[in-house]
Amino acid sequence: MNEIDRKILAALQEDAGRSVAEIAAAVGLSQSPCWRRIQKLEADGVIQRRVALLDPTQLNVGVIAFVAVRTNHHDPEWLETFAQVAQDIPEIVELYRMSGEVDYMLRVVVPDIAGFDAVYKKLIARVPLSDVTSSFAMEQIKSTTALPLDYV
Repeated sequence: MNEIDRKILAALQEDAGRSVAEIAAAVGLSQSPCWRRIQKLEADGVIQRRVALLDPTQLNVGVIAFVAVRTNHHDPEWLETFAQVAQDIPEIVELYRMSGEVDYMLRVVVPDIAGFDAVYKKLIARVPLSDVTSSFAMEQIKSTTALPLDYV
């Protein structure tokens, strides 16, 4: 990966809806070579997909909860069930296996506390958990989907 690839990725992270002509002009290439580079970045898996970023408040899911989960189950079958349950609950938008005292961390988006309670009840009804601790975001200070490109 070179500097032009990084510029293409930066442009796409800023707005993936830009035309190839706009991206090519921004990075100093003609359209065909720019398109080939984008195709290669996609084929190599660097670009995983292109999505639209939606405003959660306009979709009435502006409440963000971070949920720390501890479990006494550490077997592959339990993890597979837990991961599938998380996939099945659309309000769970991120799930991470953690190091340290917490086993898993979830980011949940809901309209309100009652919405969170409904998600919580769905989760505990389908998978055994030993401890669940939730924290609600009071203010979003930084949020980005853009990854740093200085390390490639």
